Amino acid sequence: MRYSVLHNVPRVSVKLCDYRLVDPNPDFVLSLARGLQVIEAFHGAQEGLAVSEVAQRTALSRAAVRRLLITLEMLGYAERRGSSFLLTSRILRLGFSFLTSDSLARQAGLVLEQLSRRIHESCSVSILDGSQIVYVARSAPRRVMTIDLGVGSRLPAYCTSMGRVLLAALPEEQIETYLRKTKLSAWTPKTVTDRRRLRRLLVGVRAHGYALVDEELELGLRSIAVPVTSQSGRIVAAMNSGVSAARVRRSTMMEQILPALKEHAHRLGQMLA
Repeated sequence: MRYSVLHNVPRVSVKLCDYRLVDPNPDFVLSLARGLQVIEAFHGAQEGLAVSEVAQRTALSRAAVRRLLITLEMLGYAERRGSSFLLTSRILRLGFSFLTSDSLARQAGLVLEQLSRRIHESCSVSILDGSQIVYVARSAPRRVMTIDLGVGSRLPAYCTSMGRVLLAALPEEQIETYLRKTKLSAWTPKTVTDRRRLRRLLVGVRAHGYALVDEELELGLRSIAVPVTSQSGRIVAAMNSGVSAARVRRSTMMEQILPALKEHAHRLGQMLA
């Protein structure tokens, strides 16, 4: 069984700097970091990767990559298919360990099921990880996107409703750093790629407490998101609902879906210490 985090999303290159390998810490285990780099290099690789391809994605030597892949194979986390390697279903244990130990992931699944039954739409909870959002829970009674989303999926923050909610919650200096360093690519003709306009949108999200994104990630998809605030008052995640733009009007989202989102996001937040 092969495992792929997300189909139809641009591949994310894994660089040494992502692991802060330049930071001289005597407790840092370089071999573990390299092993994790190799695992992450398989993001989006549905047909597997050759040693040379993993080496290119990780900036590691072919010899080092080969040893790491053989180690993963011996441990049951990878398998060989001709000249390529594939991750096996055993790699899911790493993700399941997070899901069973993380309070947000556990509680979010239950709340999303209740919300989805109420509004009869797809609902998700995500967190911010660098310039992307990562899905930690999802309930999808119907399919409205061609992008295959699930727990662990990643999307750019700037053109997603949950991403804008989470970006708006950042301190000002972090928002400015994000806007300066992030490449804003157009996923659709409606994607906001102007930094000044995006900055104004984030100010509005912070002021109004929600974000509505209309066909910026995918044509035909509208989504609306609100923050999930813990008991301590910290925004720890975002919750959204995605609908078909042809079927659900913006006014309907504001009048019917937004109140339900806020209610369930508050409920989830109260469950979190």
